[in-house]
Amino acid sequence: MKIGIITYGAGNVASVQNALDRLGVKSLISDDRKVLEGCDKLIFPGVGHAAHAMENLSRKGLDKLLQDFNRPVLGICLGMQLMGSESEEGPTKGLGLIDFRVKRFEINEKVPHMGWNSIEKIDHPLLGGIESGSHFYFVHGYYAELSKETIASSQYEIPFSVAVASGNYFGVQFHPEKSGDAGAKLLKNFINL
Repeated sequence: MKIGIITYGAGNVASVQNALDRLGVKSLISDDRKVLEGCDKLIFPGVGHAAHAMENLSRKGLDKLLQDFNRPVLGICLGMQLMGSESEEGPTKGLGLIDFRVKRFEINEKVPHMGWNSIEKIDHPLLGGIESGSHFYFVHGYYAELSKETIASSQYEIPFSVAVASGNYFGVQFHPEKSGDAGAKLLKNFINL
């Protein structure tokens, strides 16, 4: 199985590759559309500013790759947010892969939301073997609104989506590569989809 990790100038792709290495899963890091088209699954990580990230994706033709890819894709953090229809960050239009909107936290709590937080989930293969109440590591100032595609949520003064799924597209707001055993289980579940 060939796992591609998309690099586009918006994230630490090495930490995702290291997490896969710990699971015994080989992966490649690339920004070459032709190389990534040959992969069985794609992981789309990201940190940073949404509008800047969308510009980078578009310049390299990776936006079209993601929209046309018909095998499993996992978006992580900013990668998940970019899968939505639009983001207040910029503001910018998203890839439109999953129907949700991204909003800025307008709360009394400290922003960005950084650290460990628990999730509540529904039954879904991506979350198999992970219990509601499991903790994952977060770093984000924007959040995905709850939607019909939400498969897990969390609370940071307000409820928000932390995992979404639609067809072959999956996204998580937290960083599974930094979330210990629960994060490793989620990555393993994605590999086994």
